[in-house]
Amino acid sequence: MPIEYGGMAPLFQVFDLPTSLAFYQNMLEFELLESTDDWAMLRHGDTEIMLNTAYESHERPGEPDPARLAAHADTTLYFGCPDTDAAYRHLAGKGLQLDPPKTAPYGMRQLYFSDPDGYLLCFQHPVSA
Repeated sequence: MPIEYGGMAPLFQVFDLPTSLAFYQNMLEFELLESTDDWAMLRHGDTEIMLNTAYESHERPGEPDPARLAAHADTTLYFGCPDTDAAYRHLAGKGLQLDPPKTAPYGMRQLYFSDPDGYLLCFQHPVSA
């Protein structure tokens, strides 16, 4: 019998949990499901994510490690979004600095931007033929 599973909740190591929570809750409208001082689980529709502090509070440096942040660019989350142009207007209206969506050569309309820790996020949908 094959393994049955559904959904996914990726875990992101973040520098400052309150900053990341503010971004995901206020900018991307995720609902906070559970949290501790150094971990949180959020949901928007069927999408769940977890945020965890990258450092114990007594070990956290004053500034993020640039090498660690640079490595975050290797991670991209793709969200299904039926209208990336509307999402662009909505996020830009909230003050997020981002470029307008573009249509990729393979037929996906995509809106790319980064979260406070440099993880790349993409809202996308297929372009109708």
